[in-house]
Amino acid sequence: MDVEQHVSGEGAAEQPILVTRSSMPPLQEYVAEIAPLWESHWLTNMGRKHREFSQMLEQRLEVENVCLFTNGHNALECILEALEVEGEVITTPFTFASTTHAIVRKGLVPVFADIRPDDFTIDPASVEALITPRTCAILPVHVYGGLCDLDALDDIARRHSLKLVYDAAHAFGVRRAGVSAAAFGDASMFSFHATKVFNTIEGGAVCFRDPSLEQKLDQWKNFGITGAESVEYVGGNAKMNEFCAAMGICNLRHFDEEIAKRKLVSERYRRNLEGVGGLRLPPFPADVEPNYAYMPVVFEDAFGATRDEVYEALRARGVNPRKYFYPLVSDYACYRDRYSSAATPVAQWVAARVLTLPMYADLSLEDVDRICAIVRACGNADDADGRGADRR
Repeated sequence: MDVEQHVSGEGAAEQPILVTRSSMPPLQEYVAEIAPLWESHWLTNMGRKHREFSQMLEQRLEVENVCLFTNGHNALECILEALEVEGEVITTPFTFASTTHAIVRKGLVPVFADIRPDDFTIDPASVEALITPRTCAILPVHVYGGLCDLDALDDIARRHSLKLVYDAAHAFGVRRAGVSAAAFGDASMFSFHATKVFNTIEGGAVCFRDPSLEQKLDQWKNFGITGAESVEYVGGNAKMNEFCAAMGICNLRHFDEEIAKRKLVSERYRRNLEGVGGLRLPPFPADVEPNYAYMPVVFEDAFGATRDEVYEALRARGVNPRKYFYPLVSDYACYRDRYSSAATPVAQWVAARVLTLPMYADLSLEDVDRICAIVRACGNADDADGRGADRR
């Protein structure tokens, strides 16, 4: 069965549709991958599957240094500690809670820069305007699988002698001009959570430039243990177990197939929604190979219905989109006494209007058509041209 036939499967149109669905390998493939664990009884502490998966990632991401973790959040905390930064970290409020929490939990101070209106990534001009003698690092976020302005941010970091760490949770497999997103900056954190394009059930990794960090990262995720009777600093417990590593090995074999399916879903959405008045879809730059991680749509006033009205209309028909990212991190109860979202007006505007529509490899094209028909019916556009019922 080819990719398009698979994605176009019949019979799913009336089932509830979640915003995402985890990709999984064939059951027997996973069973075969974990079977040796019943012989070795080595279930964690960086065993054979852990080492094999790490090597596969280095090859896939075209980097020399990869460290695996229980999740992306621990990976981000760990690299911030390993880089020994102190002071303020410039980041974006248009992100998941983990980004800012990691900064704060490491004793650092987040400073929020605004985002660009076209792709929702951090605005380099806003970043540079916020640099002070207290600034120690920049932590940009690759949003929805789209990449930040890598060249501008690298230039700023070099000129000001700042560490540059990317939150690349959304960007696994993305390449710019043939270069992996994992290769930019001092380090990049990836999340392998079940909801991501690529998953290990739970998991994450850091790709880093300085090979001298490897030992410290490995020790940090194992309580700071440096020898059989030696613990030299306060570390955490963040080791990826063998079952998650085995899932990563299996899913990595099928990654290209998953991206091909997601591409068909993305193209169907765009065929239905591009050109509809009041709808804005982020573009794919010509030199970027995307991973089709999310399907964000911004609802402008000209559309004729608010984001929240569209959200409710979809949910009433069994479709579950997500207001992602809303609210801004700066509006969270734990941060709003110290920050104001008014200081990042572009991010504030986008957060109030963006909706991520269901996106996953096995979403049928018929369901995409149904979702788009509901969206279009909420606004000023009519479906007379048949785009809400597009067929291949």
